[in-house]
Amino acid sequence: MMVKKSNVPDGPMLPGLSLDQIVTVLAEKFTVVRDASDQWGLTLVAPAEKLRDIMRFLRDEPTLQFAMLLDVVGVDYLAYPGHRGERYAVLYPMKSLTFRHRVTIKVTVDEDACVVPSIHELFKSADWAERETWDQYGIIFAGHPNLKRLLNHHEFVGHPLRKDYPCQKRQKLSTNDQMLDQLEARLRARGYTILDHGESHAGTPITDASSVPSLGTVKAGDKL
Repeated sequence: MMVKKSNVPDGPMLPGLSLDQIVTVLAEKFTVVRDASDQWGLTLVAPAEKLRDIMRFLRDEPTLQFAMLLDVVGVDYLAYPGHRGERYAVLYPMKSLTFRHRVTIKVTVDEDACVVPSIHELFKSADWAERETWDQYGIIFAGHPNLKRLLNHHEFVGHPLRKDYPCQKRQKLSTNDQMLDQLEARLRARGYTILDHGESHAGTPITDASSVPSLGTVKAGDKL
């Protein structure tokens, strides 16, 4: 029986670099600025065009080894007290499995050019994390293979975590999403070949209009 080797290093974690040392290592190769608003950890603001290079360096540099992307977090600074920069930001909290140090990379995003590069091929967890951020904030991840809704249904209009989204708004779903494109992509990734796509259907109606009573047939005291 073959046992798959774990990516988690054996033995206790090593101390790693201090926050100032991490800043020095990154500053030697990239233009990064420490975010003064992070009073408890280390957040570095980086240019979006260098994001992929920085994330690859964080992962592969022997003294850093940030092998785990913890999340992809969207931020909307609309009406945030004292904020004068770009409206949006995307944060990438990173963790090393070898050392005890951590870092968060922050990329600011302009409201009129709401695009950042995708890092899905560098960190597998970024695939769904980027989809969630796009779904909730409308930030586009250029190069993502399947940027579709993840938490909201496929007929949803808008992005509910934007500060100007009407929070009391309700949006109905009329048909199911069969998600065949995602299923086929998963099968191809596992080495299967799609021989026949079959007949395509628009989806199954969620509610049957004939089962909904009209106002004229509903009387006081009736249970609906």
